[in-house]
Amino acid sequence: MTTATDTATDRAEGTNDTAGARRIAAAFDGARADGRAAFIPYVVAGYPDADTSLEIALAVADAGADVLEVGLPYSDPLADGATLQRASGIALGAGATLERSLRLIERIAAARPDLPLVPMGYANQVIGGGDGETVAKRLAKAGAAGLIVADLTPDEGAPFEAVARAAGLAVVYLVAPTTSPARRAAIAARSGGFLYCVSLVGVTGARTSLPASVGKLVRDIKAVSPIQVAVGFGVSTPAHVRSIAKAGADGVVVASALVDALGPDGRDVTRLAALVTGLRGGTGAAKR
Repeated sequence: MTTATDTATDRAEGTNDTAGARRIAAAFDGARADGRAAFIPYVVAGYPDADTSLEIALAVADAGADVLEVGLPYSDPLADGATLQRASGIALGAGATLERSLRLIERIAAARPDLPLVPMGYANQVIGGGDGETVAKRLAKAGAAGLIVADLTPDEGAPFEAVARAAGLAVVYLVAPTTSPARRAAIAARSGGFLYCVSLVGVTGARTSLPASVGKLVRDIKAVSPIQVAVGFGVSTPAHVRSIAKAGADGVVVASALVDALGPDGRDVTRLAALVTGLRGGTGAAKR
């Protein structure tokens, strides 16, 4: 039976035909031309403070990022595990705000103009009680290529997609192991730039091992997705990256392990850069 929500979802245009989505796709294409999966590291805006977070972002970029995900600190995250919650809390305590995060994105974009930036936040930050137009325009002006709104579903996302489309931004949606096959296909058709595949049930956080089912999950999602598929959540070692790339993922996202590498004060940039280099080295495992 077709519901009203299904019909609305089918009618939505998505954001894969935007300037931002094309920038992201070009980064994935470049990685594929090199015979590897795209590497997408994550940094927390304003952690441990504004200037150091810029240093961190540039170090990560120079160590091998194809796309950079920038977390927007938020007081009530739903998808973030302990590591990212802690970093976000410290950033907020150091004065991080949405406006300051946008200024950081501007600074990263000015310093590394060829690197697609994809902020990650929550609906209350981005959309609030309106339609999100102000934030979408501001993100595009700052240099963002796309945006992940972790708690925004396609069922409710069409109005914001229209706003993002007008601003030239890709709206990246997520699918999980618990997402039904039919729904995976519907979400993939709506996602812009890439489809974010959550590797496990739960929140973010470095794991010692990934679920044995992740390879099949990647293959199943790739089979129904018209755009690139990137896998994240729990990825923390070069071996994890290699296994995901070997399974056929177009990209690999690493977040908590990078924040952990910065140490308790969030300032060990040398150790972070070394980890990024090692993780990036695992992306070439797949024969593409």
